[in-house]
Amino acid sequence: MKNADPAEPDFDALFAAAARIQRQAYAPYSRFKVGAALLADDGAIYVGCNVENAAYPVGSCAEAGAVSAMVAGGARVIRAILVFGEGAERVTPCGACRQRIREFAAPETPVAIAGPEGIRARFTLEELLPASFGPANLPR
Repeated sequence: MKNADPAEPDFDALFAAAARIQRQAYAPYSRFKVGAALLADDGAIYVGCNVENAAYPVGSCAEAGAVSAMVAGGARVIRAILVFGEGAERVTPCGACRQRIREFAAPETPVAIAGPEGIRARFTLEELLPASFGPANLPR
């Protein structure tokens, strides 16, 4: 279902994409699969899933995969992101992924946290990474 407000990201589409890619995660060690889907400034949805490695911590997070896919696709701005994980607790981005998201997103960017039953919580990036260091902090 499309949102009536074109300014509001289509979280239904992000949820479906993240849930679909979460099943592709490679998590033989933790058995904790995570999917992420982000809406970029080009209007496309980019996805990523976690990929573990026997040589811990060489694996990569779902959010990192989605950001990499976005950059490879030529987009440079995250308009919204949804992270999908199972279990009783909310699966929010780790600290490193919060900083990765910040590289391409404004503090007011919505970050949705979801599980199989639907969206569990919504935050702004500022709420997850207050007083963040971003591209504007560096001279150009």
